Amino acid sequence: MENVRPKKSLGQNFLRDRNVLARIVESAGVSTGDRVMEVGPGRGGLTSLLAEKGAQLLAVELDRQLVPLLETEFRNEANVEIIHADILETDLRDILLSRGHGKWKVVANLPYNISSQVLIKFLDNRELFSRLVLMLQREVGERLIAPPSCKEYGILSVFFRLHFDVYREFLVKPGSFYPVPKVDSVVLRFEPLPAPRADVGDEMFFRQVVRAAFGQRRKTLWNCLKSSGVSSDETRLRKALSENGIDAGRRGETLSLEEFASLSRSLLRLL
Repeated sequence: MENVRPKKSLGQNFLRDRNVLARIVESAGVSTGDRVMEVGPGRGGLTSLLAEKGAQLLAVELDRQLVPLLETEFRNEANVEIIHADILETDLRDILLSRGHGKWKVVANLPYNISSQVLIKFLDNRELFSRLVLMLQREVGERLIAPPSCKEYGILSVFFRLHFDVYREFLVKPGSFYPVPKVDSVVLRFEPLPAPRADVGDEMFFRQVVRAAFGQRRKTLWNCLKSSGVSSDETRLRKALSENGIDAGRRGETLSLEEFASLSRSLLRLL
């Protein structure tokens, strides 16, 4: 498949460094019998190594040109299934649970242009997974592991800390890909927690509060929450902040997960 040209419209950058491919498989800890979903197999370099480990492998590929080539490449591998699907439009519960019970590992080199959307999809279906190993643009990866009070800390940092331990495995330089991207990449490992790290009450409301707090990063928490519609009632907002010892003049990027959780519970209770 070396002659397959990457499609810019699909954000394709094929990973060609076998050392990097091997390190990804090692990070995923794949062994015989594991259920593994690979997103965006591309030319099949990672697919081949995962298949060698004896995993039950489901490879989800959007590119219509690549699907028949992958099917031909792995036609003799009984443990490999290739499907043509858009991961953003796919019902993960449907395609994974229909293939038997048990949790899945995910391995993916995510296109930069859809990575945040795919991350939220994995977050919303977290009960299906035992581990995620994802390659992301370094900038996105840094957000996911950032602590409070730094410029990288944001919505994804808070959302994922609630449900996952996230570890940076290693950096990947542009030369490992074809075509060569203009930015570094990073491989992260996500380990789902047995229970949420904090009691947020209503998680959908909690997410609204977090999004509002980061909606205008240069503004204070007071102004962000008041103008967002989450809490336009000044008396209610003042009481919620006071109950939790949070200065209204702070910015959202300074709040920890636990502070967001307690603030969200208070705001909801005071509705």
